[in-house]
Parts: sequence; C-alpha cells; structure tokens
Amino acid sequence: MHRRRILTGLVATVGLPLWAGAAGALQAKAAQTDAGAEFARIWRSQGGVVLIRHAATEAGLGDAPDFKLGQCNTQRNLSPEGRQASVAFGAWMRANQLKPDAVRSSHWCRCQDTARLAFGQAEDWPALNSTFQGQGDADAQQKSLRSRLQTLPTGRMEVWVTHQVIMTALTGSYPDMGEGFLVDRQGRLLLRHRLAA
Repeated sequence: MHRRRILTGLVATVGLPLWAGAAGALQAKAAQTDAGAEFARIWRSQGGVVLIRHAATEAGLGDAPDFKLGQCNTQRNLSPEGRQASVAFGAWMRANQLKPDAVRSSHWCRCQDTARLAFGQAEDWPALNSTFQGQGDADAQQKSLRSRLQTLPTGRMEVWVTHQVIMTALTGSYPDMGEGFLVDRQGRLLLRHRLAA
C-alpha cells in the first residue's frame, strides 16, 4: 500500500494524468494482439514448428533430486496461472483457426499438462526432454530435433512443448515460461508469442 501511495504521488508530481498507465496497458495489449495475429498468419501460411516452453510453474528451479518421470507429484508442476494460460492459448489457437497436424511433448508433467490443456492431447517425444544439469543426451536430442525440422513436409504445422534448455540450445534465444517460438528449418527463431494471448 505504501508503494502505491508513492507511485500515485509521483504521477501527480510530474503532472501526468492518472489514466496514462491504463492507456499504456491498452496500447501494449493492442500491440500484443497485432503480434499474435502476425504470428498466426505466418504460421498458417508457411507451416512449420512452434516450440513452446511449458507454461508457468510453481516456484523453483529444476526438480527435486529424487524426481521420477511419470510421477507428477515428484516434479515441479504448472501453477494455477500456468494452467489457465495453457487453456487460454488453446482457445486462441481455435479462434485463429490454427490446428496443428501434430503436438509433441517432453515426458515432464509440466510439458504434458501444457500440451493437453491447450490441445487436448500430445505425443511423447524423448528428444524434447530436459537436458538441465546433464540429464538426457543433449547432442543426440538436438540432432533429432534438427533432423525433424529439415524433413518436415511443406505446410505441415507441429507444436513441440519442451523446456528452456532445449529451446535455447536450438535457437540461441531464451524463452520465458509460456512462450512460443516459430522456427525455420535450421531452428532459427522467426517469431515469438506468449501462451496467455
């Protein structure tokens, strides 16, 4: 509450109208909507792969040392906000008439839940599994991902739900939780889009 009074005082001191923040938020939302429309238009016309980092999770980094795949109660899972964003992204996809030909997911529950809440189903693909802290086989997984990208039939649309380490290794860019990357056949980042559109 104290911080709110300070901010209100600062706005009054510099003579800005109190609605300036609301107008800025509306402009940001409009820009996000435009960016989402462009993302949808390009993906629909060109096809390709959208990599999605799982939606927002409970607090923490990685998983407990004794986590087990297939046992969600041992893993860091989606937060209520992450679940809501996943559902909203699925609604956004349907509203924009985007129907992927395939949805693939890491075996981690947070990825599977993101995929299923957004798309209703997903096919597990070990190449999308986390390689955080030496897990998996990073080189072999990246080779599989690049091979699939390069042989993807023209116009085919796929969604791959995965982890930050996989997306960064492929594209060189860092995704936020719940962010999607449209990539080209070499894995280069073309456009970004947030799940909570």
